[in-house]
Amino acid sequence: MGKIIVLPETTQNPISLIGMRAGVCWGADITDAAKNYKRGLECIENNHGRTLEYVNVELVIDGYSARVIREWYTHLGGSPTRLQASTRYINYKNFEYITPHKIENNEEAKKIFDETMKIITENAQKLEEMGIPREDSAMLLPLGMGTKIVDKRNLRNLIDMSRQRQCTRAYWEYRELFSDICKALSSISEEWAYIVKTQFMPKCEYLGYCPEKYTCGRKPKKA
Repeated sequence: MGKIIVLPETTQNPISLIGMRAGVCWGADITDAAKNYKRGLECIENNHGRTLEYVNVELVIDGYSARVIREWYTHLGGSPTRLQASTRYINYKNFEYITPHKIENNEEAKKIFDETMKIITENAQKLEEMGIPREDSAMLLPLGMGTKIVDKRNLRNLIDMSRQRQCTRAYWEYRELFSDICKALSSISEEWAYIVKTQFMPKCEYLGYCPEKYTCGRKPKKA
């Protein structure tokens, strides 16, 4: 599957930072690390969402499909921004692509899928040899092609994203992408591990019931 690289600009100790930023406005002592941590926990537990926006998350998201990255872009709350691998300048000769599990596990279906990708690759090269600009020949590329982005967003946005994208009924590749992000962030520090464990969850876990019209049955629907 893909790869998540957490960039060094990402906040290392998010709970402590939240406590420090809140402490400034509360007139509190922000030189005390223990108090900052405790104050940060209170902000998270009391749903003081604005404070979460001070936690910076910068990632390289590599090897996921252009399709799932298009969905990733829909979560634009707060101040996220991103750069994506160019289809105008990068040579996509023998481009990588993402194969869905149901196709991967079906020998006949996988053969059809791989042959189609091979034809796209060969024809894209032929067009370039004919003098067609890469920005035009790249129109052949499918949404299943692998791509790479540099992404910047904040903790509040990621928590909101988890409510939607960790749902059992969410698109399978997005669930895997978000799971990979959870693992990458958890490895940074104990504070990140705590946040991922206690705050990243589907909305049914957070609410205690399923608000969806079509439920997976994980939680009962609201009476």
